[in-house]
Amino acid sequence: MERQTHNPRPWRAAPNANPSDDADASAAMDTSVDENAAMAAPPAGESVTPRAKRASRSATVPGRTELDRARRVFDDEMEGLAIARKRLDSAFTAAVDAIHACRGRVVISGVGKSGLIAKKIAGTLTSTGTPSYYVHPVDAAHGDLGLVGARDVALVISKSGASDELRGFIPSLHKLGIPIIAMTGVRDSYLALAAGIVLDTGVNGEAGSLGLAPTTSTTVSLVMGDALASALVERRGFTAEDFARFHPSGVLGKRLTLTVGELMRKGDAVPIVDGQTTLRDALFEIMEKSIGCTGVVNPEGRLIGIITDGDLKRILARDPDALDGPVRDVMTLGPRTIRPDVLASDALARMELNERGPLLMYFIVDEAQRPTGLLHLHDILRAGLRAE
Repeated sequence: MERQTHNPRPWRAAPNANPSDDADASAAMDTSVDENAAMAAPPAGESVTPRAKRASRSATVPGRTELDRARRVFDDEMEGLAIARKRLDSAFTAAVDAIHACRGRVVISGVGKSGLIAKKIAGTLTSTGTPSYYVHPVDAAHGDLGLVGARDVALVISKSGASDELRGFIPSLHKLGIPIIAMTGVRDSYLALAAGIVLDTGVNGEAGSLGLAPTTSTTVSLVMGDALASALVERRGFTAEDFARFHPSGVLGKRLTLTVGELMRKGDAVPIVDGQTTLRDALFEIMEKSIGCTGVVNPEGRLIGIITDGDLKRILARDPDALDGPVRDVMTLGPRTIRPDVLASDALARMELNERGPLLMYFIVDEAQRPTGLLHLHDILRAGLRAE
């Protein structure tokens, strides 16, 4: 496979979020600040990026708060993402093409923080229709290479592209004939030169007061992985229903698959009385079923009304002797019904968005309007669903 990358972009120093920062820092410099700067200096022979120098100065400015430093981290990482976004080119499309054409799985690898990002990307790809798995380069040399199949594609992540662990792993992939996609910040590194496709995740510097620990670089790699997953979702025509199949026990899966029919109460658990039943007996039915209502049916068994706890209070407040009268004289006509094949999440939304106020329950009826079940709000909540 011909290696694809893009033209290099000249390095540029990241602009200050606040032009007065450096001036403030200079004005505040004293002997103690110089000592702090000396203590933070890197070992001889190592360099520190301009952003790291700027971050170190910022850390010594009197009065700078943790919130100021936190906002600077956000600013620096967002700047890194903006730069990476501008660098996207045909190499990204080539990576999507290679993964989409893969008839095996995507083996994703990395060391250290890059390894953690690799694991997350593997999980995201797998859950969105692209089977993937993580392999540590060292473990691959001790037997895990047996996981890699001839039809797989490799995505290898490394900030420097020069980790020693990769020098034993990459040749093994070449021997197996596995196409390699590199995600690295150094385009002329060992990894980049060994790969057929290079996704440039280079950054001007790392966010944070030291500018040394992987921060911006790991964020860019993580978002690059999300971008790959999103592009593959579109390419495969992956749907919400497909996603639900991969998450059957999670809340997301339940929202997309769980139906009213699966949650509704059935048989003797459904409170039902005949229209001729006295209000007193209807009260006993409500108390026995502990749902807060009872449906009312006509002689043919069709649902015609409902009596709720609230109805009982209002009726008895008006007429204490109403307990001995038939419920058909005091019931509320036209109780709300819903089909059993409706998603429980949709039923919950309808309950909350009802024009006359939130609903607590729905009756489920058959084609002849005979009640077959009842769904209470608590049944939905117990299933772990919540309104969005």
